[in-house]
Amino acid sequence: MRFILTLLLALTGPPLHAQERLEILAIGDSVMAWQAWTGRDIPSEIEDRLGANVDSEAVPGARFSNTSAFGSALGFDVRGQFKAGPWDIILVNGGANDLLSDCRCSDCDTVVDGLIAADLSGEIPRFMAELRETGAEIIWMGYYASYRSGQFAGCRAYIVEMERRIARLDGIHFIDSEDVIDRQDRRLFAVDGIHPSAAGTARIGTYLAERIAALVE
Repeated sequence: MRFILTLLLALTGPPLHAQERLEILAIGDSVMAWQAWTGRDIPSEIEDRLGANVDSEAVPGARFSNTSAFGSALGFDVRGQFKAGPWDIILVNGGANDLLSDCRCSDCDTVVDGLIAADLSGEIPRFMAELRETGAEIIWMGYYASYRSGQFAGCRAYIVEMERRIARLDGIHFIDSEDVIDRQDRRLFAVDGIHPSAAGTARIGTYLAERIAALVE
């Protein structure tokens, strides 16, 4: 890549700045977009930490695969959130709302296989291959175990299996937000116990920024 980052990023340290600002596109669902109304969503944290240009198209409620033309037009299809640009990094998450909508987090093997099968075929691998053709580095942000399951009760095992498969995809950098989110630390969660609080988005955003800095060094 055409830039050099100074790799001196600590959890409470100053932002990293590139000789040329990184161009990052973030697409996904409410975990990616939460706290956007306060300017403290995960993409904003990454932008601040890296001194990057981060364009977030993530929408709460978005499914990875939304066949409704109306829903897709409003950004509720993660794939439809993609837009062409000079992206160095494309950051993606999604899939939980597909499980909730299509199988109510119960008996979801068929839905998971449609997204990404054990042989790594499916909608997610096809889309990741399309993103790789842009020349950008592709990062998939994994979900964390939440403080409360709420309406997603029963989804956990399916999400874990889906992401285990995603982590095996060639050319994709799988970064698991669960590495830095302790489900027992209530301060990291919003009131619903599912989405991240401002402290949670700061924790995840800083972690992703550190990993991105190492990736483009």
